[in-house]
Amino acid sequence: MGLFLKRTIAYILDFFVVSAFMWIISYFAYFGINYLNMFQIYHYFVFILPILILAYFTILEKNLGATVGKRLMFIEVKATVPRRGRLGRDYSITYSQALIRSLSKIYWFPIVFDVLLGKITGKTRLLDGITRTTVVEENTDVFFSNRNH
Repeated sequence: MGLFLKRTIAYILDFFVVSAFMWIISYFAYFGINYLNMFQIYHYFVFILPILILAYFTILEKNLGATVGKRLMFIEVKATVPRRGRLGRDYSITYSQALIRSLSKIYWFPIVFDVLLGKITGKTRLLDGITRTTVVEENTDVFFSNRNH
């Protein structure tokens, strides 16, 4: 299975995880909404979803190197330009890299443009090129990996 297909499947799996969080938030919010008769609050979920998506992708990719979907597909996010760490090269990404590369994942259509523009520039995604990050098979040293993925 190719890396692009793994990334696509991981994104779909992550969609289900984020949807589960939204369902849980909706379920618990319903009790307050129903009690106060404030059903118009559901209109705000359009704004809550992007925040949840950005938080999910940013926090997991920064702290764990991968989201749930990426872990299930045995892939992870790495920086293509390492920082010097106490133990040598550090390929983990920063919060700013994680946040910027997650911007196109807010809704499904920006990621399509991100991938198309990335293909034109020779990367898998445009934001991967901008943030100098890449997705690789787990336990891969980015220095030795193919940087076009």
